[in-house]
Amino acid sequence: MEDIKRILVVSRMTKYSKRAVHYGISLARKYGAKLYVTHVVYDPFGIEGWNLPMPSLEKDYQNLLIRERKELDDMIAQEKRAGMDIEVSIREGEPTKEILSIVRDERIDLVVLLAHEEGHLEHFLFGRSNEELIRRMPCSILLVKKEPQPVTGPWEQ
Repeated sequence: MEDIKRILVVSRMTKYSKRAVHYGISLARKYGAKLYVTHVVYDPFGIEGWNLPMPSLEKDYQNLLIRERKELDDMIAQEKRAGMDIEVSIREGEPTKEILSIVRDERIDLVVLLAHEEGHLEHFLFGRSNEELIRRMPCSILLVKKEPQPVTGPWEQ
């Protein structure tokens, strides 16, 4: 793992994204790697053909992004003050396309993603990209569970 020099954490600006960022920070510190954190903003309300007025849901979505972005920014700022090399970017568009573009352009060695499946609302708000990303990713991937799961098996009888 000594060849890991550039780590990308993909944030969905949800409360579980902080866990993925924490893993990215820990790995970057351990390997002396540069850390990239990207927020890919997928605007479900800009979908062509979408004509249902949902101003309340859109406003809630914007408030969620603002709140979660502030918490993530605070975490990243603290690490930058401690001397970590972190680059943060916000991209708008289709998540898989934007993430693969960053991986290619920055020559990323490891991508950290949330592993859990979101609910229907999160799929609508953030898009579905993990399955396609995993299939198309040219580098290693670390999938982070939102909560650690106990390990069980037949050996525990």
